[in-house]
Amino acid sequence: MDVKKIVLAYSGGLDTSVILKWLAEEYRCSVVAYSADIGQEEDWDAVRAKGLATGAEKVIVSDLKKEFVEDYIFPAFRANAIYEGSYLLGTSLARPLIAKEQVRIALAEGADAVSHGATGKGNDQVRFELAYIGLAPKLKIIAPWRLWTLNSRQKLVEFAERHAIPIPVTKEKPYSSDENLLHISFEGGILEDPWNEPDETMFKLSVSPENAPDQPTYLELEFKNGNPVAIDGQQLEPLALFQQLNRLGGQNGIGRLDLVENRFVGMKSRGVYETPGGTILREAHRALETITLDREVMRIRDSLVSRYSELIYNGFWFSPERELLQTTMDATQKTVNGTVRLKLYKGNCITVGRKSMQSLYQESFATFEEDTVYNQSDATGFIRLNGLRLKIQALQKK
Repeated sequence: MDVKKIVLAYSGGLDTSVILKWLAEEYRCSVVAYSADIGQEEDWDAVRAKGLATGAEKVIVSDLKKEFVEDYIFPAFRANAIYEGSYLLGTSLARPLIAKEQVRIALAEGADAVSHGATGKGNDQVRFELAYIGLAPKLKIIAPWRLWTLNSRQKLVEFAERHAIPIPVTKEKPYSSDENLLHISFEGGILEDPWNEPDETMFKLSVSPENAPDQPTYLELEFKNGNPVAIDGQQLEPLALFQQLNRLGGQNGIGRLDLVENRFVGMKSRGVYETPGGTILREAHRALETITLDREVMRIRDSLVSRYSELIYNGFWFSPERELLQTTMDATQKTVNGTVRLKLYKGNCITVGRKSMQSLYQESFATFEEDTVYNQSDATGFIRLNGLRLKIQALQKK
């Protein structure tokens, strides 16, 4: 493959540091190292210095936190996105944003190729490359894990030592992790056996439910058009609001998940996740919808959630079908305005109140006390008409 310049999605870890040097040697061209700040804890000065020392022509760090919350997290949560009933798509939502910025940099830098450090077994290779193809199909794609012979950690270490690439002397973790504003995921190593319980010391964003406060934390989350806009009456920008939800959730042990999921590439994978703010947001959003969404609108929308979530998980964020579904999901949110009161207590996020000026819940209709708005005898014909086909079927059997 004839390549003139490559933009590499670079984290500064062992894998992408080796990839950076390998690309420069293999293709004899300049490599721009690009890192996305999407809320992970990182020493960005150190990342820049290491990238340059490893041979990058330039190291670019893009702060994407605001865009991540506003254009990826919030749209997905307006749609109640959830994969296989549990996973709130923390990694899946981050990858298209990282890829989008990588493509932008590649075009701005005059690069003709992009590269990533995802392995040939996982979902991320699909997510990155479908985004590249959907945004800039003329860019060449280089996936080193599918090309080289450095197929073990030992070989990576040996390559790094030969090329004087610094290897962290910190104790190797018995698992891999990936962090962003929405969540942190843990997989591999000791977690590959689904019988092994995660060690408490592994968790980073939340205290254990056992060690959470003995008194519940109450909060009121206000929504406008399906988006959260205020906590306890204080209006906040999306990024600050979501960070506050993360803090509150983490302090109360909210959002831990241990899941065996089905990867798009065909195998099952065990992952452990912490999603404190996202768990609170989804619970509150669904609670508000119960009083602000029409029954049939909700049924149709809910029938599309699984498909929408699978599209994100499988890497089709930049697809016409995802955009079509997003438009549909957002159309349902015009009436999702109001406030939800939540109780956070030892790993539980419980809705204890909801109110809206556009509420479809009318106490005068729902009451068990005497009322003047509902004629109970009307139910007789309603039941008979709905039971007619059952009556005919029963008579036929006789």
